[in-house]
Amino acid sequence: MVIRAMPNQLSISRFGISVSKRLGKAVVRNRVKRLLREILRVAPLNPGWDIIVIARTPAAKSDYHQLRKSVLSLLSRAKILAE
Repeated sequence: MVIRAMPNQLSISRFGISVSKRLGKAVVRNRVKRLLREILRVAPLNPGWDIIVIARTPAAKSDYHQLRKSVLSLLSRAKILAE
């Protein structure tokens, strides 16, 4: 997983998800996108950020808990998670 974040001047945080065709067929890519969307929906994010999540190849074989741990770790390192 790779996360790119940039502050915006809004009172909300927005996010985008990028999943390459190298990850697998459409079923696999859509599954990864659904999981990432749900992880970001329930994550306590600080307002005012534009976040892009880029899924890498190992994400195709990961389950929800592994992806969640990875995304939350990256968001925490970027100081985007609300404490």
